[in-house]
Amino acid sequence: MAHLVTPGPAALARHMVRMRLALTRNSLRGDNATNLYGGASLGLVLAFGTIAVAVLWPAYLPVTLAVWLSGWIFGPIFIGGGNEALRPEYFSMLPATPGRIAAALLAGAFAGPAPAVNLVALLSLPVYGWRFGPAGVLIGLVAAVATLVTMVMVSRVIVALIGLFVRSRATAVAVGVLTGTAIALCSNGWALLVALGGADTAAWSEILVRVLPSGWGVAAVEASWPLALAILAGNAGVIALLLAAWAALLSRRVVSAVRGGVPPRRGAPRPFPTAGGARVVAAKELRAWWRDLVRIQLLATAFAYAIVTPLLLVTIGVWAMFPFMGLIAIVMAAASSANLYGADGTALWLTLMTPGAERADVRGRQLAWFLIVGPAAVVLSVAGTLVSGETWAWPWVLGLLPALLGGGAGVVILLAVTSLVPGTDPHKRGGNPLSTGADETAETSLAWLVLVAVPTTALPTAAAVLLHPWAGIATGVLTGVLCAWGFGRIAHRRLESHGIELLNLMKHGPAPQADKPSTADLPIQHRIGVTVCYTIAWLPLFPQGLVPLVMKIVGIQDPVWFLALHLPPVWQWPTIIFMIALGLLMYGYAILIPMRLSSSSSATATG
Repeated sequence: MAHLVTPGPAALARHMVRMRLALTRNSLRGDNATNLYGGASLGLVLAFGTIAVAVLWPAYLPVTLAVWLSGWIFGPIFIGGGNEALRPEYFSMLPATPGRIAAALLAGAFAGPAPAVNLVALLSLPVYGWRFGPAGVLIGLVAAVATLVTMVMVSRVIVALIGLFVRSRATAVAVGVLTGTAIALCSNGWALLVALGGADTAAWSEILVRVLPSGWGVAAVEASWPLALAILAGNAGVIALLLAAWAALLSRRVVSAVRGGVPPRRGAPRPFPTAGGARVVAAKELRAWWRDLVRIQLLATAFAYAIVTPLLLVTIGVWAMFPFMGLIAIVMAAASSANLYGADGTALWLTLMTPGAERADVRGRQLAWFLIVGPAAVVLSVAGTLVSGETWAWPWVLGLLPALLGGGAGVVILLAVTSLVPGTDPHKRGGNPLSTGADETAETSLAWLVLVAVPTTALPTAAAVLLHPWAGIATGVLTGVLCAWGFGRIAHRRLESHGIELLNLMKHGPAPQADKPSTADLPIQHRIGVTVCYTIAWLPLFPQGLVPLVMKIVGIQDPVWFLALHLPPVWQWPTIIFMIALGLLMYGYAILIPMRLSSSSSATATG
């Protein structure tokens, strides 16, 4: 009877595609629409840039396609296991084989903007094939489709493997270290290439980018007819193997135990402290950090990135970043833990039902975060400065360390109650232990906000160090204490006054507000502009503006990857000022345009 009620493979795939499209269409409102349109626009710009590479710089096409493959591999890991609008658990009761469900889910995975944008980028293969005649164009078209399917399948299999692999603290740490290392390589991997530079490196790297699945299409276009057909046939076989592996992994995921954390050890439970207030909350929060696999993985990612990034620069003889390992770890740890209350789900009701517990809850969470991040950051900072021998960095490290610790403890808890992103209760999470069930786009935006806000709290300390090297220590301690105390005070007062609204938000999601204008109400050109500005404004402002500004003032001569420092001295200061002004203008545009929409809408409603 099962075959009578189960649709065929083609019909099941159509149903998955229609469900995915319906979910996407119904989510196109408010900031979700803005993020989607902006992300698709930015992706199309990069896709057409890939086609331009095939036309103007064809030798770099395999490397460019390898970057797209790395996005499919690491992107879903960075955002918590990928966007699972259609979870395998939803279809576990269907009387269909795992292979059929996997094929249908794969079809549904293509019903989104990311594969469409990637397909535009892969049109660079037939454009590249035009150099080899009509046969090259035809092979390039077939290779583009095969490469797209391969990239999506590789992404799905790797995420499924990690999701099945992360079942303990050790494996969560391992995945976090790999993720942090990957982020560091994506941002500063050029240093390793420079260190390994030479003819031999260029030769093996050229072979490597063609051995990767992203380079098979280029290899097929360049090969003779028989060899090209063999490459495409081999690609089809790899797709079939990946589909079979994914089906097996999905079966294991559905039937395996669903758990988002590590259960307490057997035996007599460790008692909580006899004292009440913030100490009890801190003890509870420390156990949550020790048992929640998502928190463990994110914390390992932050510290791995902080350690690997300076090590990459050391390979080219640049030790300037080594003393700041601990400071980088603080900022990254703050960004990875900005949604503290959202990660706990609806457990907030326990706090709200205890009279006067809001202040203790906020202070306890701050204390736990400080105990988790602070000691490791201090060790990294002191060890990094001693090992590097950069004695000039001591005032900066000793001043910025308390400022960033206090700023991180304050900013994290403040945003946790003012910009909460609803998540799934930990005991109700799906079979992917990397996912909290929260809106990945909103959590990513919150992380970016923390990456900007936490360093901003240390600006007074940096100014004090510039005025007098050792004056920054007292300023850093004072700034850190004030930020932790002041932001925490605002947070617990808001929790007292808006706790019920936060609990309702976590339980039911944001309520629709038809009369309130949002970025999605802007014209399409402004929507795209606001999203693009929010996405890239930090590049000219911080790494190309403020960082070289500090390096010029301190006297660091290593240009590294800062554009201004590679220019003649007469152009360095104008370039730095231009970059800072450009970043500020982009942030101003992104902030003021929605404010103008809101004010004009209010005036219209009043009139």
